[in-house]
Amino acid sequence: MAQDRPVAIHDLKRWKQCGERIPMITAYDYTSAQIVEAAQIPVILVGDTLGMVVLGHDTTIPVTLDDMIHHVRAVIRGRSKALVIGDLPFMSYQVSEVQALTSAARLVQQGGCHAVKLEGGREMSGTVGRIVGTGIPVMGHIGYTPQSVHQFGRKRVAGKHVEAAEALVRDALALQAAGAFALVIECVPAPLADEISRRLEIPVIGIGSGAGCDGEVQVFHDLLGLYSDFVPRHTRRALDLGQQMTQALSNYADEVRRRTFPGPRQATSMDPDVLARVVEKIDARC
Repeated sequence: MAQDRPVAIHDLKRWKQCGERIPMITAYDYTSAQIVEAAQIPVILVGDTLGMVVLGHDTTIPVTLDDMIHHVRAVIRGRSKALVIGDLPFMSYQVSEVQALTSAARLVQQGGCHAVKLEGGREMSGTVGRIVGTGIPVMGHIGYTPQSVHQFGRKRVAGKHVEAAEALVRDALALQAAGAFALVIECVPAPLADEISRRLEIPVIGIGSGAGCDGEVQVFHDLLGLYSDFVPRHTRRALDLGQQMTQALSNYADEVRRRTFPGPRQATSMDPDVLARVVEKIDARC
């Protein structure tokens, strides 16, 4: 999967065809983008989850298009090869196809991302087609959709019953037909996610949907233990950096209080004669 050139959307479809699973992770700033790049993760999602893990909101709802543009710019400055996808935030695309096109254009032109992601199934297929028709790649998102948190609650499994499962399959096929280059399916039963992945020609990226998808996306802060307000069931902590960082900062504070930091290696020396002359001149003026 490692390659010398930047990742393009057609690479994702090629990887699916070759049976190579696709890792994707969120990033929200220059530094985290550099870390993700160093790990050779090929796809970065600048998700509206920044509303919670970066901005401190309870949901993604308060995130604005200007917020997204600001963070996409930072991530773009930190990447070199990864494909960067920017989330279209709540109510930046649902009013009309024209609004959606305008928002997507701003995210690409002003933010610099390579593609956009939006939530919704068949009801959004016309919007997806309109955006794709202008040359902006679109990733779909079905299953649990965080922007509908007030309607469905937090982390509700989608597609557990016959009608709901059939609707999700139809949603996936409709988004593919509309021109979406890939699809995120969130909190969908693993057998259903596997079936959707098998039926679609485009890559299906899962989150909380089992290992049968063509790839997986996780939130940077969840995976590394940097966000403790809410721990999703689908997350496996790779590290507990939050605790390690807290301990490191506590150690720093203790060293400052004990006057053991900074030491000679963190300071610059000065010729004693120069200092003596400065003191002499100041004292003479006083």
